Amino acid sequence: MKLRLTANNRQLKSAINITGSKSESNRLLLLRALYPDLEIANLSNSDDSRVMSKGVMTDKGTVDIHHAGTAMRFLTAFFACSPGKEVVLTGSQRMTERPISILVDALRQLGADISYVAEEGFPPLKIKGRSLEKNKVVMAANVSSQYISALLLIAPGLENGLELHLEGKITSVPYIKMTLALLNEIGITTSFEGSVINIQPKSAVDAKVLTVESDWSSASYFYSIAALAESAHIDLSSYKQNSLQGDSVLQDLYVPMGVNSEFNDHTVVLTSGNISDVQKVVYDLSDAPDIAQTIAVTCFGLGIGCELTGLHTLKIKETDRLEALKTELGKLGAQIEVTDKSLHLEAGGRINRDIAIDTYNDHRMAMAFAPLAMKVPIIINDAEVVSKSYPDFWNDMKSIGFEVETLD
Repeated sequence: MKLRLTANNRQLKSAINITGSKSESNRLLLLRALYPDLEIANLSNSDDSRVMSKGVMTDKGTVDIHHAGTAMRFLTAFFACSPGKEVVLTGSQRMTERPISILVDALRQLGADISYVAEEGFPPLKIKGRSLEKNKVVMAANVSSQYISALLLIAPGLENGLELHLEGKITSVPYIKMTLALLNEIGITTSFEGSVINIQPKSAVDAKVLTVESDWSSASYFYSIAALAESAHIDLSSYKQNSLQGDSVLQDLYVPMGVNSEFNDHTVVLTSGNISDVQKVVYDLSDAPDIAQTIAVTCFGLGIGCELTGLHTLKIKETDRLEALKTELGKLGAQIEVTDKSLHLEAGGRINRDIAIDTYNDHRMAMAFAPLAMKVPIIINDAEVVSKSYPDFWNDMKSIGFEVETLD
């Protein structure tokens, strides 16, 4: 599906209800599989959460998680510690190119029975579930926090819990803290001191309803829209001021780009008008790499430069996001350079009109570039890819005032 986006009204006033966080939902789905008395409210309706929900119910056969990287990591750990389950865990072509050996090696330290079906170090995986009695793991910490969270989520269900020793700089610490906070919320005892995380075992938890906060990554696109509009007043729900999600740092990062955030009960209200006198923003996004694409595109749309670092995990996402940004922003007229962990965008002015943006099977490429329609008409190829995390995105774009035209 190819869509052409235009914005005839650059003065916005709207309210959007965004579905639950994919990150929180997938963690809670695994915890509910371990502790069936838990209930989940405001669950994400994303493709990733749907495959995660289906995956934890599977006992035998092939489990295809398509493009869902979080599900690949979490389900690898879940199946490894589930006696009686025997599956082949696979996904899309891109998923078979995304490394997983760090997690597999860590699970093998606990006694897991996991083998590679094809290329060593990459999915598909053949997993025979068993009781894991060992409880000490040493693991590299500088690749993906999802490897760490996968171990932490299964840890309370292990006979002796888990003592996890992390080596190197720890990536995306807020996501690890999110996992630990959710464990604490259901009564699991944890500690995180220096580079060592301890999780105590627990055979059962009290029945409880856990409400998922709406997704801050999804909110980022409306921060971008607000920044690029002449003026904006956008209500987003349901959000917490003291969020567990690392991407809630948006509240601070978008202030120099003219967007202010105020909380009213469970709604965050975005307002914008005059951008501050800024020529370039410099951000270390080590703890929030998923919003790098949105920030880079916003800066380009505003004609300001940006220096983004801490982006080493973007090379192994749905696509190589740094190279994809360089290619697509370049088509629009940007002067941009990337390394394997950083992005440098020069301040500019002119934006090429009616450019078709390729999305590389990456939901965030589609949604990050869409707000540029506030400045010039833009075309999004393979626009249906947004269903991975935000199926309602195009309808919400229409409701906020964008014209969304299907070209094929």
